[in-house]
Amino acid sequence: MEIHAIEQRLLEREVALARPLLIALALLSLLLISASYSPALTFLICYLALSIVIAVAQALDSKDRWHFPLTADLIALAAFLIFTPSIVPFWFLLLIVAFAVGVGWGKRNAYAVVSALTLATLAWALAKNHTAWGDALHAFAVACGTLISGLGLAYLGNRNREQAAESHFLAGLTAMLRVERGVSESMRGMLSELAGAFHCERAILVHRDQDLERIFVWRWAQGQTEHVVPESLPLTATDGLLLDMPNVSVGWNSMDRAADGFGWDRFTGAPLQSVPRFPRPTQELLSLRSVISVTMEVEGQPTARVLLANSSRRFTKQDLQHLERIVRHIGPPLENLFLLRHLRARAIEAERSRISRDLHDGVLQTLLSIEIQLDVLRRKAAASPDQVATGLGTLQQTVRNESAELRRVVTDLRPLHVQSADLLDLMRGFLERFRNECEVQVDLLVNAEDLQAPDRVCREIFQIYREALNNIKKHARATHVVVKLTQSESCVTLVVDDNGEGFSFAGSFSGDELDRLRLGPISIKEHVRTVGGVLTVESSPGHGARLTVEIPLR
Repeated sequence: MEIHAIEQRLLEREVALARPLLIALALLSLLLISASYSPALTFLICYLALSIVIAVAQALDSKDRWHFPLTADLIALAAFLIFTPSIVPFWFLLLIVAFAVGVGWGKRNAYAVVSALTLATLAWALAKNHTAWGDALHAFAVACGTLISGLGLAYLGNRNREQAAESHFLAGLTAMLRVERGVSESMRGMLSELAGAFHCERAILVHRDQDLERIFVWRWAQGQTEHVVPESLPLTATDGLLLDMPNVSVGWNSMDRAADGFGWDRFTGAPLQSVPRFPRPTQELLSLRSVISVTMEVEGQPTARVLLANSSRRFTKQDLQHLERIVRHIGPPLENLFLLRHLRARAIEAERSRISRDLHDGVLQTLLSIEIQLDVLRRKAAASPDQVATGLGTLQQTVRNESAELRRVVTDLRPLHVQSADLLDLMRGFLERFRNECEVQVDLLVNAEDLQAPDRVCREIFQIYREALNNIKKHARATHVVVKLTQSESCVTLVVDDNGEGFSFAGSFSGDELDRLRLGPISIKEHVRTVGGVLTVESSPGHGARLTVEIPLR
């Protein structure tokens, strides 16, 4: 995994802050050993002053133009080894280099540098004390301490680097799981990134959808650039794809030999005595040879599994642990992606039902009536031509009216983009059209001329307003409608009040109560729920109805 430039700068600043501290400790130890003036003392004072200047400059420079090269630290360390009268001050400078190399050059290079410095330390100690066997043992002990402390600091520096790289990788992976990208594109991006991070040829996500009662399999192969289209399989494939032990993380480097399997319980970490294998049909379906697999929870249940497979390298337990950490991180955003996909599917289904109902109750019924009337007129054509002419004129007007209604339906189906600055103009424009199509008197009262609301809220308000007036025109038989739009600091309120026939129920009901009783305008309830609003419907059969929608702005 590559580290991002921002994280790299933060790590470099950590080194810049640690450098003056350790140099100061080296200077203090040198003063305790010998307070007299020496070249080593001058060297450390200059080194400390330079490191402080660099640290302050890095902290104040937003363009990140100040750096202290690692090669400069190495040169300074080698030079100080010549001047120092004791190995103790040298230790502190070595710790600086070990940490800096671990951060900047990676673990292998850092260990090589520390080992080389340890040999230099041992050579220096032996050169200073080369006459006695006890002094040689002391030098060897010093070298061992130097090696252990140096490797420890190099490991910490490299660990910081790896964590920064992993954080950057996880942030990028999470950013791919967005609804606006689409499920297929999100899956392609996520699976390709996972495969690249582990140097794998294939990445697979298996998900059991409880609502649809199907197993969906997303597969990405090396070199694939097109969308990942899921394969739909029956629930009978659950044990083969998700394993009959959902709470385990497993790895196989060869499924033909039991010794090549490893795994553990993902909750307790206890190693498995018997590692479950993927059945042979599953191995062939997913082209599994060398594979690691981790369970993912969706809605609190272990109903998904991520698999990485290849044939060119063996997996290790560290790979499986790393994949577990990644899956725990991407689990929540992936779950949200699935949930939003379900909500979108349900919204589409509800909208299709509404369109089907409108067409069935409107245009289709009218066409059936026209067909019947045309049959009647055909029979009268020879005997009563005047009646036929009158009837055809009536039918022509009916067709004209239904064409206008069908045109309205098609217009309403077009994608709607509403901003707060355009909402009032759209409402007034629709009202003019509404008045031209029917004789209902409508008063629009607005107490929100400077309406400030998110675009999605404005879009749903307009949809609710339009749907409410259309319902009144079709069903209410009202003569007067009052629409009020107001805004407070916390919410936007829309009230639609008519003097028509009202609903079939009497009283005041909330949206949840209407859902339980299976009453009220379905489409309006869906629009209100989309933006987290509160719907209240008051009905008095024969005397009208009032619809109140309150949508929070925060």
